[in-house]
Amino acid sequence: MAVNKVFTYSTIDASGKKAKGTIEAPNEAAATHMLRQRGEMPLGLTEAGQGLQRELKIPGLGNRVKLKDLAVFARQFATMTSSGMSLLRSLSILEEQTSSAPLKKAIGEVRTDVAAGGGLSASMAKHERVFPRLMVAMIRAGETGGMIDRALEQIAESLEKDTALRGKIKGALTYPAIVLAFTFVLIAAMLIFIVPIFEGMFKSLGGELPAITQFLVTTSHNMWWIGPLVLAAGIGGALTYKRQLRTSADFRLKVDRLKLRLPVFGQLLQKLAMSRFSRNLGLLLNVGVPVMQALAVVGETTGNEVINIAMKDVQATVRDGQPMSTALRNHKIFPEMVNQMIEVGEESGQISQMLDKVADFYDREVDSAAESLAASIEPIMVLVMGAVVGGMVICLYMPMFSVYQNIQSN
Repeated sequence: MAVNKVFTYSTIDASGKKAKGTIEAPNEAAATHMLRQRGEMPLGLTEAGQGLQRELKIPGLGNRVKLKDLAVFARQFATMTSSGMSLLRSLSILEEQTSSAPLKKAIGEVRTDVAAGGGLSASMAKHERVFPRLMVAMIRAGETGGMIDRALEQIAESLEKDTALRGKIKGALTYPAIVLAFTFVLIAAMLIFIVPIFEGMFKSLGGELPAITQFLVTTSHNMWWIGPLVLAAGIGGALTYKRQLRTSADFRLKVDRLKLRLPVFGQLLQKLAMSRFSRNLGLLLNVGVPVMQALAVVGETTGNEVINIAMKDVQATVRDGQPMSTALRNHKIFPEMVNQMIEVGEESGQISQMLDKVADFYDREVDSAAESLAASIEPIMVLVMGAVVGGMVICLYMPMFSVYQNIQSN
């Protein structure tokens, strides 16, 4: 079987509209034939990776799609399909309009697969780093039930709510992060510029420095290697942490359990996890995804390994014929209110509607918790910064007090 190559093309259709993108084909002739079958006349066709067309890639950078870009894509896609526009035409327009390079490339490859007769969900599943598994599962269910426009509409609503929720949480944490960064910069500036000035004064006055002041002076002398060491340790620690989160399920489980035990933040993270769990499970069940498959997808899309482990247990319980609410009660992360609402939904046959109500409730809870957190953490951070900087100033002035006492005694 011939290995497909990636070609970068520019084309023009019968209406005179120009387009650019990428296409996979065994050779240039096959790529040209595929483009002509789509009603496009090739203007230029170059194999990717040759000469000036070669892409410069830095591992870990420039290959992520922002949730906001994905939400815009889903909303535009839903609007186009609900208006009766074909999938190929919709994907072609979306490829041209999106500003995200990795998303543009993925949409182009999906469009090529669909044009060759592939299914939309199967084509999107090839790009798991771009399109979330939840999105692929809902589109697959929409294809099966002949309601892909409805599935896309619900995906768009879910991504928009998730984007707004993340925005509020980031907004609540922005001010503390700025204050913390400014505190570190101020400490470094004092150690590099202020402490040496006071050291010169202390030498001219004579006497022995207090231990805490001597510590500041010694640290100031060694900032040339302490600073780079701390920076390198911070970067190395962050990269190691991300790699462990990506590769080790046991590490993710320990981290998520620790997060849920944190004071103040733990409750906020639990509410956020409950919102995602309820919203995602309700959406999947609402578009007709089988319960077992929905539970598997939800476990991997909430971003919490504790819930992922719980979903595996729930799957085993449901497979044995027991209600979902029975299994959820064995896991402390699920509040009793969630269990009761799901139990009522199971009895009434409206579990997806009940899950939507639970998600709406926790969305409001997260909003309120984020606002309260922002209101309480701002004065605390100011006090911490004042205490640190003020403590350093006091340490620098302590030798001045002893010198003054020596002068009075003489």
